[in-house]
Amino acid sequence: MSSTIVVAGVTSLYMAMPVAEFPLPYEAQRFPEWMRAEVSGAACHIASTLHTLGDEARLCTLVGKDLAGEAIDTALRARGLRGPGVVTAPRSSLGVVLVASDGRRSGHPYVAAVNTVEYPIEVFRGLIAGADLAVLTNTAFVRPLLGHARERGVPIAVDVHLITDVDDAYNRPWLEVADIIFCSHERLPYPPRQWMAKIFQRYPGCAVAAVGLGGRGCVMGVADGALVKVEAVAPRGVVSTAGAGDALFASFVHSWLATRNPVTALEDAVLHAGWKVGDTFPGATSLTAAELARLRESHPVTTFLDRWDGDG
Repeated sequence: MSSTIVVAGVTSLYMAMPVAEFPLPYEAQRFPEWMRAEVSGAACHIASTLHTLGDEARLCTLVGKDLAGEAIDTALRARGLRGPGVVTAPRSSLGVVLVASDGRRSGHPYVAAVNTVEYPIEVFRGLIAGADLAVLTNTAFVRPLLGHARERGVPIAVDVHLITDVDDAYNRPWLEVADIIFCSHERLPYPPRQWMAKIFQRYPGCAVAAVGLGGRGCVMGVADGALVKVEAVAPRGVVSTAGAGDALFASFVHSWLATRNPVTALEDAVLHAGWKVGDTFPGATSLTAAELARLRESHPVTTFLDRWDGDG
C-alpha cells in the first residue's frame, strides 16, 4: 500500500570516513581506507527511504546556489525527489561523519546555512494537501510549518533525536503537535518505559512513542499502554550506524501507514535499519518493500510484548 507523505527538513552534502577509535587521537595526516561523498541529511534520508519503499514522498527542503547545491540537486533528481518542495537558498547545508571500526559514528552537521532561511509557507501548504502524514524534522526552518500541518488535520511524525527532557524548550513545539514521536536512548535521563509514561502524560495527543536503542533494537509504547520491544538484527553486519535512527523512523512510518499494526511496523523498521547499517553510508541505500519482505523471511526478528503502564 502506497501512502503520500510530506517530509520537511535538511538535505546535506556529507563526507564520511573511517577512524580507528573514539576519542580521536591527533595525527598530522592520515590516509583512510575509504571515503564517501553522498547526499543525505535527515529529511533527504527519510524521503529517499520512503520513496524506495513505494510511498509518494513530497520533500520540502532547501538547496543552495553553490557547488554543494549542484551535487544535491543532481542526487535529488536521480532519486525522484526533486519536486516543487525543493526550494533554492543562498547556501547548502553540509556535514561530516566519522565512523569507528565498531560502527559507532560521530556526526558533524553544519546547518547554519539554512537555519535562518524562511521556507515558503504556501509551498508547504500546497504539498500538505491530501497527504496521509507529515514528517516534520526538528530543524529550525521547519518550526513555522508545524501549525499549518495541524490546521490541515494531517497526522504528524517527529524524531527528536538526542533529546534529554520531555519539556525541552527547543523541541516542545514539535512534541505538542506530534502523533508519532521517536528519539534516541543515548541521552535520556530515564529508562525507556519511564520516558514513554512521561511523554504520554505530558503530550496526550501522542499515539506512539518509540526509543531507538542502537545495538539493542527499539522499544515502542502505544497510547493504550502496549509496549513492543524488537531486538536488533544486522543481516550484513555493522559497518556504520550513521543515519540508523532516520532509517528506523522512516521504515516505521511506511509500515505503520500501510498496516496500522504497530508490531509489524516496528519489526520492519528494526530489520531495515539493521540492513542499512551494513553499508559505509547507510543513507545512500534502501530496500524496496518487496526486498524487505523477502529479508524478513530469511532474517526473522525477536519481538517481546509487554505494558509500559504497569498493567501487564
